[in-house]
Amino acid sequence: MNLSEAHLIQLSAVVDAGGVSKGAAALGMSQPAVSRSLAQLEARVGRPLFLRGQRPLQATPLGLQLASHGRRILIESRRAAEAVQSLLRGTRGLVRVCGVPFFMDAMISRIIAEFQNRHSDVMVEQSYGNLAEVSLGLRAGQLDLGVVPLGTSGEPEGLHFRPILAARNVVCCRIGHPLIRAKRLALGEVAYFPWVAPLPGSPLLADLFAIRSSLASTDLDIRYSGGSLMSVMNYLTETDALAVLPFSVVFAERKQNRITVLPVDIPQPQRNLGILRLAGAQQNPAAAAFTDHVVAAFDAMKQLIQRHESAVVWRR
Repeated sequence: MNLSEAHLIQLSAVVDAGGVSKGAAALGMSQPAVSRSLAQLEARVGRPLFLRGQRPLQATPLGLQLASHGRRILIESRRAAEAVQSLLRGTRGLVRVCGVPFFMDAMISRIIAEFQNRHSDVMVEQSYGNLAEVSLGLRAGQLDLGVVPLGTSGEPEGLHFRPILAARNVVCCRIGHPLIRAKRLALGEVAYFPWVAPLPGSPLLADLFAIRSSLASTDLDIRYSGGSLMSVMNYLTETDALAVLPFSVVFAERKQNRITVLPVDIPQPQRNLGILRLAGAQQNPAAAAFTDHVVAAFDAMKQLIQRHESAVVWRR
């Protein structure tokens, strides 16, 4: 026997409200329409759903049982409607984001946590990659957005880049490093200490080579390479090695009080960190909401850096 789910939902509303008029009002329907539905349901099952002549309205055992089924259908229907609305609002869904390791570890992972504190039903899949890997993942439909640095060469074909932070690098070392005592350093002085090289393919590797080129005949003694951000910080903390890092990454890690910035001028890259995604493609609502959150978080961080630098005299 096939029973109409709509009829069962209407029955549950009438039983819960204690009357046809109140049940119809709860569903946003007219009383005659609900009465017809109940009559059709009674005819379908061949037994009465309500006790005759009882006021207020009382359901028969069969009516109560069918009403319980209708109630569950109504609850699931409302849950389904809420799920659809959540997906459309971007408060539910999946976001696939990939980006350069140091920024992902120092900043984006925190931003993901902040976003999910507000939207707990959004699943975020984070991965690591440079511009080439991110571009490939976006074109293959495997990513929703990437967080990567991009130079003056322009956007890769078919992709859109939204800048969120201008690049600025600094030379870092452990707290208490011998070079910290200097009020100002000549670039050549950094060549007397070992260096940490970033991951292969990282734009920071080109920046390290730019520093090496600025030293003319003096080379850099690279002792360690390829580590994660935590590995690099651990290594710097235990040695007198130096590393070139984005200033924003160092600022994000400042509360750990493990590394500091050396007062030395170095060549600065001409690029921006930004959000990369497919050009002309509409993002799913969750990814669009996350993108807006990332932009807002970086805007807030830039303001925080400006206030911090206005209050602290940075040695250069």
